[in-house]
Amino acid sequence: MSSLILIVEDNARNLKLVRDLLEHLGYRTLAAATGEEAIDLARAHRPHLVLMDVQLPGMDGVAALTHLRADPETASLRVVAVTAFAMKYDRDRFLAWGFDGYIEKPISVRDFPGQIAALLADREGAHG
Repeated sequence: MSSLILIVEDNARNLKLVRDLLEHLGYRTLAAATGEEAIDLARAHRPHLVLMDVQLPGMDGVAALTHLRADPETASLRVVAVTAFAMKYDRDRFLAWGFDGYIEKPISVRDFPGQIAALLADREGAHG
């Protein structure tokens, strides 16, 4: 069974690009447009990876991550920040907040498959 990836993204164009790339690579996907929806889907489906946009309407990605980490059911999920904040200190800040990784927007269509494979491999090494 292929890995299940939850995409949390409020921009329809960005969501379509990421979903299309992942599905082309053979991954199964779920999508959420808000932090609240992401938490519900993560609890219900326990995805192998969560790609979390940081800037979301209502509850932002950092707050959603905090909720996921506080719940024993979702605390160990691999959550990666996907954001246009691209300065080195931004990356360090996101990792310090508890994200498991960081992907810059706009995503690189060329680099994205390798980034996802590496994140899933890290997860297998840590949990499998």
